[in-house]
Amino acid sequence: MTGTNSSNGSNHASPLISSNTTQHHQYNTFSTTRNPTAQHSEGDSGSNTAGAGSSSTMDHQHDASTSPSGKDHVEVGVNTNLYSNRHDRAVSDDNEHGGDFLTELENSRLQRGLHQRHIQMIAIAGAIGTGLFLGLGSSIQTGGPLGALLGYATVGLIVCAVQFALGEVAALLPVTGSFVRHAEFLVDPALGFAVGWNIVYGNLLSVPAEISAICVLFQYWTDINSALFICIFILITFLVGISFVGIYGEVEFWFAVLKILLCIFLIIFGLVVDLGGVPGVERIGFRYWKNPGPFVEHIATGRWGEFLGYWSVMTSAVFSFAGVESLAMAAAETQNPRRNIPKACKKVFARVLMFYILAVLVVGMIVSSADPRLDEYTGNAAMSPFVIVASSAGIKAIPSVVNAVVITSAWSSSNQALLSGTRVLYGLAIKRQAPAIFLRTTSWGVPYVCVIFNTCFMFLAFMSLSSGATTVFYWLVDLTAAGVLVSWSCILLNHTRLCVAMRKQGISRRELPFYNSWTTWSSPAALVACQLILWTGGFSVFTKGGWDPASFVSAYLDIPLVLTAFLIYKFGKKTKVVDMSTIPIRAALDQIAREPEVVTEARKKGWRRAVRVLWD
Repeated sequence: MTGTNSSNGSNHASPLISSNTTQHHQYNTFSTTRNPTAQHSEGDSGSNTAGAGSSSTMDHQHDASTSPSGKDHVEVGVNTNLYSNRHDRAVSDDNEHGGDFLTELENSRLQRGLHQRHIQMIAIAGAIGTGLFLGLGSSIQTGGPLGALLGYATVGLIVCAVQFALGEVAALLPVTGSFVRHAEFLVDPALGFAVGWNIVYGNLLSVPAEISAICVLFQYWTDINSALFICIFILITFLVGISFVGIYGEVEFWFAVLKILLCIFLIIFGLVVDLGGVPGVERIGFRYWKNPGPFVEHIATGRWGEFLGYWSVMTSAVFSFAGVESLAMAAAETQNPRRNIPKACKKVFARVLMFYILAVLVVGMIVSSADPRLDEYTGNAAMSPFVIVASSAGIKAIPSVVNAVVITSAWSSSNQALLSGTRVLYGLAIKRQAPAIFLRTTSWGVPYVCVIFNTCFMFLAFMSLSSGATTVFYWLVDLTAAGVLVSWSCILLNHTRLCVAMRKQGISRRELPFYNSWTTWSSPAALVACQLILWTGGFSVFTKGGWDPASFVSAYLDIPLVLTAFLIYKFGKKTKVVDMSTIPIRAALDQIAREPEVVTEARKKGWRRAVRVLWD
């Protein structure tokens, strides 16, 4: 629902927007002469200044020209001037934000090459990965079939709250860096700095970790030296990252399609096996729910042990869902973000949750939680519960199929981490929280210095070739293992403060481009749940005989890292928590009302309409 114009509250002061936001005669357009950082990067980019603003206009003209003449069409969203009109931009002396809260650098450098189908699949590709194909067996072994199902369902509800909270804030503020930049606007600039660098650090290490995992997966088929595969995947990951963002979107789209098809195939395969559809395999049904039982006692005995099993599953489920929050990272490169990001948030949540819940249910039916093969860690398809069942049924093709798609999953995850890491780093540079050199972009709108910087860290994958270096490398990776909970907490806190700020300023949430009435209570509830999981996720290391340094690092060391970064920036820059009564929400809503997104789309008929209904 598009916000309506109102004169009330339009002159709120803010760290981001000056009090003259709606006074057109006082507008100060951001220029390179006022900002040496922009001047430096402007000279390096040359023709880049055509950027997103002009491309937005061309995109609109293209849409209009390609609409079939004489056919019915419907108006659903892109105004050619939303991001190209630089005369109606309010900018304070301290910040470069316009009425739409995008900086001039984002408007002039980044290009809108991501469609709705791209951002949906980017998030799906990140969330459906090795955790689904390889990790479900561990969850069944720890919590039992029902404990695992309840654990994933509980985390699924948290993901629902996270996605809808992200959608509401991102629709209002579609900026590069997503919730990292939202935090400085709604909470405290120090929080944006701390969470932003935590994400950058995590992604710098997760890409080489994924490349190392790919090498292990290839060893399932061949004994060729892993160094060759490391070189190949570093090269192709760099090429995808440096390409126009639309190319990246297409690559992720088709890899996500492969993952979805495999997921559907494995679920159907599991049901066929369970119902006795494979020759020589008797019907299983819910046999394993009765013996050894629906729950597994973990660490303790009795009901308490069963609860701990469920809680352990919930902790691991969080990391399986990691990546769903990434769809808004490239909001400034997404076409019609106020329309497409909320739609993607809704669809991604439903699809990812459906796949995980169905997969956990099916695996719990076809694999016993007491199966000793679940203890075997190989790092490749051999540890997949689906492969375990296929081997028992004498089906030899399944392991290779699963291994192939898991390889694409790992590489897809590395691509997603590269996108998230580079866009967050670019967003930090915009706010002068990272060196200005990271602002440089190619003529096609990609922050190439950010990509090169991230690529340099990919060579850490060679550490996996040495046993001693591997230990050190994965300790570094484990430092940010809890980062996903920090990110989710940041998203939920941003949204909670937005709701409170709107209530304080007397602004109805119905004026937001996208809103849901129940998110006012779901965000605080999910925030509490995230903090509970974050602080108790490593409880097993404190039990008798359970101490493990690697597990402790994985569970807890990210917390002091984020807190240290927060405190250093807060006291170094003397930042303050944003006063919710002065956040210029009205200015943002007025901007949306003045320049709504408008897209002309031809009505689909026949089978094309059916496909569109299923997709959207």
